[in-house]
Amino acid sequence: MQAYGAVAVEPWHVKYVPVDVPEPGPDDVVIKVTHSWISNGTEGSFVRGERIAGDTPRADTDPQPFPHISGYQKVGVVQSVGANVDHLTPGESAFATVSRVSGLFYDHGGHVSPAVTHKSQVWPLPKGLDPVAASGLVLTQVGYNVGMCGEVGPGDLAIVIGDGMVGHWTAQTLQHRGARVLMLGRHDYRLDLFSTRDGDRRLNTANGLNIQSVRDWADGANRIQYVADTVGSVPTIYELLGEMRQFGSIASAGFYGANGMIDIQRLRQRENSLFAPAGWSKSRMDSTLSLLADGALTTKHLITHRFPVEEADKAFDLILSKSDKVLGVILDW
Repeated sequence: MQAYGAVAVEPWHVKYVPVDVPEPGPDDVVIKVTHSWISNGTEGSFVRGERIAGDTPRADTDPQPFPHISGYQKVGVVQSVGANVDHLTPGESAFATVSRVSGLFYDHGGHVSPAVTHKSQVWPLPKGLDPVAASGLVLTQVGYNVGMCGEVGPGDLAIVIGDGMVGHWTAQTLQHRGARVLMLGRHDYRLDLFSTRDGDRRLNTANGLNIQSVRDWADGANRIQYVADTVGSVPTIYELLGEMRQFGSIASAGFYGANGMIDIQRLRQRENSLFAPAGWSKSRMDSTLSLLADGALTTKHLITHRFPVEEADKAFDLILSKSDKVLGVILDW
């Protein structure tokens, strides 16, 4: 069966080309894709050839993982369903994660249409939810996942390291849990997209972290309950350890490559817990989709660029070169 995909043909180079996909089986759903959302950090890393698997950095002894189709999130219209699929019907809008492909380095990918996808990786969209808003559901779920680790109560102080998309959805999740949130980031245009409430704050750390600014926000005696690292900065985690409460929590979802070592002994000073969330699960996807439908999580305001899928090369060039202020990037099919 022939389809089209945004294929990383070599390091730093993506092309929109025909690809082969397996014929659908009884457990598969076929979706005509309308929009796919690029995961800038993860996909940029794969397209540069830095990873060999989801959270595994590529070693010099590993092969270059090309050609492949990166990504893991898209929305579209169900074209057909297999005999064993009972939660979807042709014609309805749906979200899909990874879909099956043939003849490439990996046997799966995100930016491909028609998308032959196992039924376990397809979710019907709630009535009234804009499909574009749900087209980055896996990545939104990552932010939800990071924000749900550890104990957080109303009024607790939480710091999010990173002003990327995962950082924003982590911050939104922590707000939903009742926390006061401080977002640390290096880009004013991204920080400005964080909708603050009473007690929340944005802090630009492009010139380094001013720990006194953190203390001023925390009002001295009130220590930090939660630190979420969404960019992979162990030094920033270490800088914040001294400001944390006893039994506070750290959630780490950044990609550290081969430099992800953290000294557990340093966490013992205040008996802090370390969480390392990754991937996605049905229950977390269900919860994220519900919060998205209810408006507790918002996504469309983070979209800065949209490209026709035929110009996928330009979309990835923008992400890799950072030649413009970029955050959410959508491929329109």
